[in-house]
Amino acid sequence: MSRDDDFRLACPLPAGAGDTVQLAHGGGGRAMARLIDALIRPAFADAELDRRHDGALLALDGPAAFTTDSYVVRPLVFPGGDIGTLAVHGTVNDLAMCGARPRYLSVGLILEEGLPLAVLRRVVASMGAAATASGVRLVTGDTKVVERGKADGLFINTAGIGQVVAPAPVGPAGVEPGDAVILSGDIGRHGMAIMAAREGFGFETVIESDCAPLAEAVLALFAAGVTVHCLRDLTRGGLASALVEIAEAAGRAIGIDEAAIPVADHVLAACELLGLDPLQVANEGRFVAFVPGAEAERALGALRCHAPASGAVVIGAVKEGPAGEVTCRGALGVERIIDMLSGEQLPRIC
Repeated sequence: MSRDDDFRLACPLPAGAGDTVQLAHGGGGRAMARLIDALIRPAFADAELDRRHDGALLALDGPAAFTTDSYVVRPLVFPGGDIGTLAVHGTVNDLAMCGARPRYLSVGLILEEGLPLAVLRRVVASMGAAATASGVRLVTGDTKVVERGKADGLFINTAGIGQVVAPAPVGPAGVEPGDAVILSGDIGRHGMAIMAAREGFGFETVIESDCAPLAEAVLALFAAGVTVHCLRDLTRGGLASALVEIAEAAGRAIGIDEAAIPVADHVLAACELLGLDPLQVANEGRFVAFVPGAEAERALGALRCHAPASGAVVIGAVKEGPAGEVTCRGALGVERIIDMLSGEQLPRIC
C-alpha cells in the first residue's frame, strides 16, 4: 500500500446502524440524494430548493448587500444555540450592519465521516427555524463529506444577500465628532458560554450565548428616521476590537464609560475568575450604533422595542483626540486606553 493515508482502501458505506454520516453521503449518488432529500431539504423547505437546480433565481430591486462567513465553532451545540443558529444569525447580522434587510442565504455543509445524523438533524432544523424567524430564505446550498478526523464534526459556510434600506452609506467613514455610541445590550455571554461548555466549567449559573438575529432592531432605527452613521456587530474581539477598528478606519477618537457598559453578574464573575476582560469577549447578538448625539434618545426608543436590543444604552461618544484612540473611563474617573485583542483569546468560538 502507499505510505500516503489518503490512498488507503476503504469501503465508502460500511455496514452499521446507519446513524452517522458516511463517505458515501458525499459521493453524489443515492446515499447523498437520500441524505439531502430526507434530512436537509425538508428542514429548509423553500421553493428554490425544490427546483433541484444548480443555483437560485433571485428577485431584487435597488442596491444589494452581499456577505459570506464560515462557522467552525466547538462544541457544535452550546447553551443558547448551536452551529446552525450561529450560521444563520451571524450572516443575517452582517447584512444588517450594512443597513440591509436580509433576503436570501446559501449554505455549504462540510460533514465529517462519523458525525451522528441526530446532530446533523438538529443543526439543519435550527438553521431552518432561525431563517424563518429572521425573515430570510435559504435558497441554495451544497454538501460535502470528508474523511474522519478532517473536519471536527461539521463546518458551515454561508453567504447572504440583502436589500439595502439605509438612505445613506453606513460605515466608519460616516462617523462624526459628537456621535453617540449606543450598545444594544449586555456583553460577553457568547464567548463565556462557549468556554464554559468546552472546558466543562461548573459555574453555579449556566451562561447562555446571546446568539440572536439583529436585523429587526437595526431596521427599526431606519424606520424611526434615525441618522445612522455606523453599525458593527461585536463578534470575535468583542466590544473593544470593534470600537478600535471603527476609530482607526474613521480617523476619530472614541471615549466610553465603563460604568455604562452592561455585563451580567454571572458573566462578570466568570471573566474575573478566568482573568478575562469582558470588553474583549465575543458576542453573537450585540452591536454598536453610531448616531448623532441629538438623536440618541430616539434611537434608544426604537431599539428597546426589539428583544435583542431591549437593553440598549449609550456608552460613550466620538470626541476630539488622536485618530484611532479609544479610551475608557473607569469607576474612579481614571481613563485607560482600550486596545484590540492581541492573539486568540479563545479559538473556534464561531
